[in-house]
Amino acid sequence: MNRVLIVCTGNTCRSPMAEAMLRDLAARSGKPLEIRSAGVATAEGLPISAHAAATLRKRNLALPGSSTVLTANEVLWANLILTMTAGHKRAILERFPEALSKTYTLKEYALRGDPIMDDVAEAERLYSEWQVRQALGQNLTPEERERLFELQRRIPGFDIADPFGGPLSLYEQCADEIEDVLMTLVDKWDREP
Repeated sequence: MNRVLIVCTGNTCRSPMAEAMLRDLAARSGKPLEIRSAGVATAEGLPISAHAAATLRKRNLALPGSSTVLTANEVLWANLILTMTAGHKRAILERFPEALSKTYTLKEYALRGDPIMDDVAEAERLYSEWQVRQALGQNLTPEERERLFELQRRIPGFDIADPFGGPLSLYEQCADEIEDVLMTLVDKWDREP
C-alpha cells in the first residue's frame, strides 16, 4: 500500500483539502492508498479552516481531522510526500534530507514524464552552473543567459497559492486547482503498470 503525506504550512487549508480529495479519488478509482496531511509550521490539533470545510462539504467530501505537525515519524511513514509549494519542499528537505527521493511539489509530481520537466532539468542545470561561475567571478555566456530566460518564461509555477484569510471563493478556486492536479496524478497512476 502506498502511503502519501500531503504537506502545506498550517495544515488547515490546502493540505486537508488535498487529503480529502485524494482520499475520495483513490477510493473511486480503487487505489489502495493511505493518505495523511501535515503542516511545516503549525500547532497540533487545530481545526480545518471554516472556508476549507465549507468547500469540502460543497463537494460532498468527508472532512479530515485536525492539524498535524510534520515530524520525523510522518516523514518516515510516507512513501511519497507531496507539498503545496516549492518552499514547503525546501523546508522538508532542510530538516529531513533523507526524504529527497520521495518529496515533490504536487504539481511537479503530477507532471512527471511531461516534456516540460526536461525544461525544468535544463533550467536547474543552468542555474547551478551560473552559481558556480559566479563564485569563480565568471558569468554565463549570452547564449546561456538567453536560454535560461527562455526556459523561465516557459516553465509553469509549481506552487498552489495559499487561500488562508481569503473569501470562500478563493478557497473554492484553490480546491479546483488542487483537484485538477490530483485528477491528472490519479489518471497517470491508472496508466502505470
